[in-house]
Amino acid sequence: MKYRPLGNTGLKVSEVSFGTWAIGGAWGKTNDEESLKGLQVAMDNGVNFFDTADVYGDGHSEELLAKATKGKEDEIHIATKFCRQGDLHSEENYSYETVRSYCEASLKRLNREAIDLYQIHCPPTEVLRNGQVFDVLDRLQKEGKVRHYGVSVETVEEGLICLEHSNVKSLQVIFNMFRQKPLEELLPKAKENGVGILVRLPLASGLLTGKFTESHTFEKEDHRSFNENGEAFNVGETFAGLGFKKGVELSNQLTWIAEGRDSMAKAALRWILDQEEVSCVIPGFKTVKQIQENLESMNVKSFTAEEQQKIRDFYNENVKQFIRGPY
Repeated sequence: MKYRPLGNTGLKVSEVSFGTWAIGGAWGKTNDEESLKGLQVAMDNGVNFFDTADVYGDGHSEELLAKATKGKEDEIHIATKFCRQGDLHSEENYSYETVRSYCEASLKRLNREAIDLYQIHCPPTEVLRNGQVFDVLDRLQKEGKVRHYGVSVETVEEGLICLEHSNVKSLQVIFNMFRQKPLEELLPKAKENGVGILVRLPLASGLLTGKFTESHTFEKEDHRSFNENGEAFNVGETFAGLGFKKGVELSNQLTWIAEGRDSMAKAALRWILDQEEVSCVIPGFKTVKQIQENLESMNVKSFTAEEQQKIRDFYNENVKQFIRGPY
């Protein structure tokens, strides 16, 4: 395993880490026994960082992480998120009393004394502009409930707003071959400010695995079934905002990336790891096999400068005009 600094927090995190949205719910049926095995395999291979949220399975993914990391609290870093249990646009949702209650509930489920990285979970832009929530997080940090804090954002604009606050130590962003906008300004500025970058949805909800055809259907509990057009939450969280059929069409034009890299999925993760500003990539998983395959992305060959430019041109010419929603 290779480790990278999480900004200037002093933490070093495994460059391939894992998100736990899928094992909590909203990605179809789950199996706790398989999920726990997957977490163990990840840790056995040197993974020391996991990302979760209080709304993933109504806290279930936090509880799974507590079981998997029991006795390893000093070795395994956990990032969790808050704010989506309440009214996202209510000022009360970001008050000290409310955020403290979210924090303490997560700590109880995680069975930890402090949260390594506490993240605001894709709040409205106006909440970030207002900035009062950062004062609340400063207070929780002083109380020892939170070691570091960051923000999971939907857009580059939101990320740049967060960088104006010196205690924001990480940004979690949607970034993949179909969502390259962060490369232009956000990633360089984050590096300049000593802010870590966590990359979520690196495979564009599975599109960049190349395994789907246009006729594929998803289980009704899977957000890829019920949020394709942003019906439940930000459209960019599903298929990078492209829509399924368009995404499949575009992924079929990228099959060449797998040449010499074993699979499209490994290649897509390798491309993200090739960006020096990235602290770690956090693909999701539901099986041990997916853990193992994602870890192998560290060992496939990097993209050449010419290949990087080809991917950049493909995005500019064929992809970005089809992305829906602000990003």
